[in-house]
Amino acid sequence: MSLRAEVRYRRDRIEPPDYLDSLEDVDVLIEELLTGPVNENLAQIIHLDRETVVLKYPGGPGTEVPDHQLQVGVDRDFQVGVLLFIDRGGNFVTAGPPDSRNAPEYYLAGHWTRFRDQVEIPLGPVREAVKEFLTSGGQRPTCVSWKNQYLDDD
Repeated sequence: MSLRAEVRYRRDRIEPPDYLDSLEDVDVLIEELLTGPVNENLAQIIHLDRETVVLKYPGGPGTEVPDHQLQVGVDRDFQVGVLLFIDRGGNFVTAGPPDSRNAPEYYLAGHWTRFRDQVEIPLGPVREAVKEFLTSGGQRPTCVSWKNQYLDDD
C-alpha cells in the first residue's frame, strides 16, 4: 500500500493536481489551507490505491472516475475544520459538537460549499483523520465520528 494521493484545492493546482506522499505533506496541506486565500480553504483528496469506476452515458464512451473522495476544509478564524467522505457506501460528514456552527461554508478553488449543521471539529482530529486516510489506502477514517451528509437520523 502506498502513501500517495492526489489533492486539489487551489485554482492553480487543479490540473495538474498536487500529491500527498508522506504524513508531513498532510501538515503542509493543512497549513496552506489555513494561510492561503480565504476562498480556497477546502481540498479534495483521492487516494491512488483505491479502485476506479466507469461511468457510462447513453450513446457515449465510458469515463473512469475514482470510487471515493475525501474533502478537508479548515477555518482559520475559528480554528476548526470539516471532513466529507464519499464512496459507494454513502456521503458522510464529521459529527461536530452541538454547539458548533450551523451551515458553515468552505471553498474549493473558489467554488462554494455549504455543509450541514454541527459538522466542524478541532484541527487536531482533522489532521489525524487525513493522515489515517492516507495510511489506510483511502478508507474512511475511524478516528473521528461521522454522520450522514443528507439524513438527520444519524
